[in-house]
Amino acid sequence: MTVAETEAVRPGVLGQLIRFVGFGVLAAGVDFGTYSLFWTHGLAPYIAKGCSFILGTTTAYLLNKRWTFNARGGSGQAAKFAMLYTVTFFVNVGVNQLGLDVFGWPKLVSWVLAQGAATIINFVMLRTVVFRD
Repeated sequence: MTVAETEAVRPGVLGQLIRFVGFGVLAAGVDFGTYSLFWTHGLAPYIAKGCSFILGTTTAYLLNKRWTFNARGGSGQAAKFAMLYTVTFFVNVGVNQLGLDVFGWPKLVSWVLAQGAATIINFVMLRTVVFRD
């Protein structure tokens, strides 16, 4: 695919941001729903959050790869993705646990802040490193 063809197919940053947020809301629903389900059924918060993060992240990755960034693969995307999501996994789980244990915030507040931190990191890095053309 030529540069001109890529530009014609790949949305601009605003289009990408809108799609990223839309798919992020869906993935966040998967994350928070499973987080609540796992915690309610007795899993420790950090285990529940770890599992839910993986499920939400997988949902977001699959949707964003194809429809937000129009990525086809190659250029070490899988390795870059794995590295990025390893970092954001620890940021997400860490911020969540910090909110619960250190600040005493409610589950929802801790979860939202953890999501926010991971979302910002993910968008910037997916756009500029993982799915860069």
